Amino acid sequence: MSAEATDHAALGRRRGLPRIDLRNLRRFSRAALLGSPARGRLPDAIEHVAKVHRAHHPGADLDVLRQAYVLAESSHRGQMRKSGEPYITHPLAVTLILAELGAETTTLTASLLHDTVEDTDVTLDQVGEQFGEEVRYLVDGVTKLEKVDYGAAAEPETFRKMLVATGNDVRVMSIKLADRLHNMRTLGVMRPEKQARIAKVTRDVLIPLAERLGVQALKTELEDLVFAILHPAEYARTRELLLDHAGRPDPLARAAENVRTVLHEAGIAAEVLVRPRHFVSVHRVGLKRGELTGSDLGRLLVLVSEDADCYAVLGELHTCFTPVISEFKDFIAVPKFNLYQSLHTAVAGRDGEVAEVLIRTHQMHRVAEAGVIALGNPYAPLEAADAPDGERADPTRPGWLSRLLAWQSAAPDPDTFWSSLRAELAQDREITVFRSDGGTLGLPAGASCVDAAYAQYGEAAHDCIGARVNGRIATLSTVLRDGDMLQLLMARDTRDAASSGPSPEWLDHARTPAARIAISRWLAANPERQQPPSATGPDPAPAEDPAGAAGTAGAGAPGGAAVRTAVAPSVAADLPGAAVRLAGCCTPVPPDAVIGFAVRGGAVTVHREQCPAVSRMTAAGRSTVGVRWLDGEGGDGGDYRVTLLAEAFSRPHLLADLTEAIAAEGVAVVSAAVEPPREQRVRHTYTLQLPDPGRLPTLMRAMRDVPGVYDVTRAGRSMAATRS
Repeated sequence: MSAEATDHAALGRRRGLPRIDLRNLRRFSRAALLGSPARGRLPDAIEHVAKVHRAHHPGADLDVLRQAYVLAESSHRGQMRKSGEPYITHPLAVTLILAELGAETTTLTASLLHDTVEDTDVTLDQVGEQFGEEVRYLVDGVTKLEKVDYGAAAEPETFRKMLVATGNDVRVMSIKLADRLHNMRTLGVMRPEKQARIAKVTRDVLIPLAERLGVQALKTELEDLVFAILHPAEYARTRELLLDHAGRPDPLARAAENVRTVLHEAGIAAEVLVRPRHFVSVHRVGLKRGELTGSDLGRLLVLVSEDADCYAVLGELHTCFTPVISEFKDFIAVPKFNLYQSLHTAVAGRDGEVAEVLIRTHQMHRVAEAGVIALGNPYAPLEAADAPDGERADPTRPGWLSRLLAWQSAAPDPDTFWSSLRAELAQDREITVFRSDGGTLGLPAGASCVDAAYAQYGEAAHDCIGARVNGRIATLSTVLRDGDMLQLLMARDTRDAASSGPSPEWLDHARTPAARIAISRWLAANPERQQPPSATGPDPAPAEDPAGAAGTAGAGAPGGAAVRTAVAPSVAADLPGAAVRLAGCCTPVPPDAVIGFAVRGGAVTVHREQCPAVSRMTAAGRSTVGVRWLDGEGGDGGDYRVTLLAEAFSRPHLLADLTEAIAAEGVAVVSAAVEPPREQRVRHTYTLQLPDPGRLPTLMRAMRDVPGVYDVTRAGRSMAATRS
């Protein structure tokens, strides 16, 4: 199905730009055939463009547009489009699209001339001499994009150039998007296979770029045109649904009138509009909700003058109607990555009909529709102060674009760039993460702490060794959610910064191209990190199983060495003649609260009350025995053993530093085990012999003070708790 076979009555329900219909094209054609006007007179063909432009920019210089049109018309004279229209109708239509969006005069001038260098004898030098260096630069940028070969083999390098051109001046991509929109509108004259090929490239790259540049008016119409070509059956069903509802009473019109009444009574000056969804949006809502009602086919748009009025409207709506709280989103306080700002909510009226509502100022609405185009000339002096941390001072270059430009230059080859670009553009949702220093990070949904590290620090993120998410220690693989508070822990804060670096496992957790490319480059330069690090010290072995150690004299201990439970003459049991032993799973010492269990051989095993083995043995019906510490006694006071678990970020010499800290407290190490590092974290298990159990708190504090150690606990907690 061709794009031109769409039903214009149904398409009229869409929001967005007025379509350049055939009457306008014929008018452009007739004006073009008449040739250039008298000197100084505005050509008839560009009169409508000028009128639209003056509506956005009352003081615009129209003479430069006249000159640009005269040069374009004379240069393209005799050239025809495949539709049979004079070629000049194409740059005129592209320029009108941009004028409707509020583009400034320089952009419109370049738009009129955007095909002259490619398709006529006009040179870039001529453009520069007559219209200035800025117009020359824009025309040159668009000309380079016009040479794009959309074949699969050419795509990687082609779109690298496209991205660079966009980053240098977003107006280049603005013209390209308007150019593509007009070509898509008139695609019906081409063969179906060529329509499909162009539609797929539009879908995969240009529509996501339009989304990221915030140009929703272009993006939504491009989506509908692609939808009609690539999914004709679904498009036809959606069109029939819209036509079927067109003759019915519109519940959104009633809701809009109710909202107007409420806001008028509250003294809030506001414009309330019904905003129909475009075809693709209706299709998506149908997939999500099933059968659609009239209120699902659009939303209410409330436009006010000031930011504060947006929240005043929200308060009135939530007071006078029943709000659907799960639908509330505040994109004013936290704008989207593409500059979009608005309040989103949904309210139910007395009849139970739910209406989605968008609340924004008139300026927010202009930016929501036209994105970076609405922000004007990126080279004009800025009135605002410096941009937020991580953003370029130029407001027309969003932070995501700066990030893309950074990693595209680091991509080792075109194929890597192409796959990374498509993955990046496929992310249709972004989250905001709050940094511990007060800044924010914009990340694609699904990003992990690894991605956040590279987004914040660039290649310095190689030194990242961990993170705290919402105040809790988290692995670097932790997937972040919108609104999380993040503190990245860097090795440069320790004495071992020089020995840090990413591990191959980081690639499994990286979602953003910037992170993946930086990690891959570092690993290629440091091949020794491709192999899993070997444990330092004794052969690594899992920490002892509390269940297996409980009540067993020969329980397995960390490090593979057999450590018997300590005989405890300083503990008295209410079972005369029974041998009393301290359990190796939780290694109790005075003044721990303890409990005893009778085991085989007439012995009593003493556990800390918090030991997981206690609940299991109680559930198994084991009889408990009263036990207590003997004050002032103890026989062999140096026989107290305790097992400690040290959680730390992996680094060289950690075992040696911990052992040194233990020895400094006068404590002997009976055994030690180091588990293999996992996601840059490692757990050490020590069984220690204490000369005095009262020194245990001091010992644990000394171990926590070792750089890289973030927690030291007593054995006896569940493994899940210690490795979460």
